Parts: sequence; C-alpha cells; structure tokens
Amino acid sequence: MLEVTKENFAQEVLESDQVVMVDWWGPKCEHCLELMPDIEKLAEKYKDKMKFCSVNVSGNRRLAISYKVLGLPAILFFRNGEKIDELSGQDITIEDIESKIQQYLEK
Repeated sequence: MLEVTKENFAQEVLESDQVVMVDWWGPKCEHCLELMPDIEKLAEKYKDKMKFCSVNVSGNRRLAISYKVLGLPAILFFRNGEKIDELSGQDITIEDIESKIQQYLEK
C-alpha cells in the first residue's frame, strides 16, 4: 500500500490509469487499525489489477474534507480522477471491501 498525502494525492490517485482504492484512516480509529492488516492482504492479493493507497487523515485533514471523508474508516474508489464509490463507517467489513474490489475489477 502506498501512503499518500496532500502532496502526492493528485499524482498517485487522480492521475492513475488504474482503478485506485484509497483507505482513509486515523491513528485513533480502532476499527481502522483492526481492518488495516486485512486491507494490506487485499492490496497484496490484487496489486496487479488495482492500485492501493492509504491516507492518514491526522496529517491530511483538508484533503479528507475535500473528499467528504467525515467518518472513519472510509474506503474510496477512484477511476480517471473521479470518485466512483465509497464505503464508510464502523460497520464496514473486510468482506464488504473485497466485494467492491471485485466489482471494479470486472468493469
């Protein structure tokens, strides 16, 4: 997983020619930290088909607000510079995330 910040978000996410999954997390978000090892496994599993990035919102608040990331964890999907889907909230599971990944790999 590539750690992105406000400095490289446009280059790594918006300008990518792949579908990009962005994991927005915070160091005080317990559910984020619980999901992180499994998200990293998904990133490894699908790395040849999709790009995976993560954003620590504690240092990138304006970036998070600009994409309307108001609650954590949040998983946003981008294609051709546009946000195309989102999962957020304490009730998301790793199965939900993998299902979305598979959905965008089929398109």
